Amino acid sequence: MTALDRSGYRRDFEDRFETLDENRWLPYYLPQWASREGTAARYQTGNGLTLLIEEDQQPWAPRYDGPLRVSNLQTGVRSGPLGTHDGQLRFRPEVVVSEEQPTQALYTPTFGLVELRASAIAEANCMVALWMIGFEEEPEQSGEICLMEIFGSEIEATRASVGMGIHPWHDSPLTEDFEKIELIGDATEPHTYSVEWMPGLTRFYIDDALVKTSAQAPDYPMQLMLDVYEFEPSGEYPKRFEVEFVRGWSRPLQT
Repeated sequence: MTALDRSGYRRDFEDRFETLDENRWLPYYLPQWASREGTAARYQTGNGLTLLIEEDQQPWAPRYDGPLRVSNLQTGVRSGPLGTHDGQLRFRPEVVVSEEQPTQALYTPTFGLVELRASAIAEANCMVALWMIGFEEEPEQSGEICLMEIFGSEIEATRASVGMGIHPWHDSPLTEDFEKIELIGDATEPHTYSVEWMPGLTRFYIDDALVKTSAQAPDYPMQLMLDVYEFEPSGEYPKRFEVEFVRGWSRPLQT
């Protein structure tokens, strides 16, 4: 099985979350479709990051997404004027900008290597994820690279299903290429999830082992989205998504 080779890359982004650096991360979830106040993340920092869902937390956008609760960090945001459809990840045709956002591109690479080390949550009503979406200065620059998503309902004691792949959204040259990859081991323990993103090719890794290849890739700036979701309230609180680090690497130009 092919192993991840980092030797050709230069690390240019790393966060172990001693604090939340708001020059790197915005602690909101797609605030253009709701508001910053209504989508503010619950979290703890120190020796790593813990994203929380707490009992008193409200749904992020009940008008569009029902009871879904989210704590999310993202590395960029932008929107058009109020009442327009101009915003990142227009996940339903009817969504409109309800709070206009300034343009903030904190970490928006084009190509490279991105990775996460984290522990999933084995609760059926939760999902954890790291994904990348187009910064979307143009509507068609809206593809998604899902580096990892894990539903608590798909975790067993010695295995789990990890969603990985590409969603085109409104980027018509891309095609849907998403699948569930088997992780052997306990997904509630730390594992490393990585993606190599290069012109015309995207490779996905779990614990440095190649598990999926897609012969396509978005070719524009993308931002990171790191989050925990709760679909319906239930169980004990808080829900805790533990993250050791997030890293980003670029491949230096050859001279």
